[in-house]
Amino acid sequence: MISSTPHTPPSALRGLARLLRHRWADGGLHQTLPPDMLQRLGQRITASERRHTGQIRICVEGGLPLSYIWRGAGARERAITQFGKLRVWDTEYNNGVLIYLLLAEHAIEIVADRGLTSYVAPATWHTLVTQMRAAFRAGRYEDGLTQALSEVSALLVRYFPRDAAQDSGDRGNELPDAPVVAP
Repeated sequence: MISSTPHTPPSALRGLARLLRHRWADGGLHQTLPPDMLQRLGQRITASERRHTGQIRICVEGGLPLSYIWRGAGARERAITQFGKLRVWDTEYNNGVLIYLLLAEHAIEIVADRGLTSYVAPATWHTLVTQMRAAFRAGRYEDGLTQALSEVSALLVRYFPRDAAQDSGDRGNELPDAPVVAP
């Protein structure tokens, strides 16, 4: 019998292959995003947040934790977990944004809090992810992340601009600006 569908390995083999892919990606994390690039991205976040009341976080992981792999969880679930763990949801105006990269699966997730999602259509986030993916495929991680920061910043400036009263310092910068790199 001839089948046009490729043979799918047993579930245990797929799980093992996924585990190896995720552990392998952990090792190349700092080559893909060197410390000087992360520092520049953090500086761009700081500059951006001077113009609006939103909070932007970047989180990059080489691979998922073992518990996610064994239960078949994906990048979106992990991004939402990191959104909570990094307290991006806990901002005064509910306008935090997490840009999450999972290198092992070439996954990009953007999680925005309810204050911003009430203004921004899902298609806008999809377009942004598509642009980032194109830059990353060409090996231009810094360019892709810089463009994403620029576009997220523009949205936050449009809907949540910082005014003079906010500059006088009530809550100011609520979250760290440095990207989080989790092995």
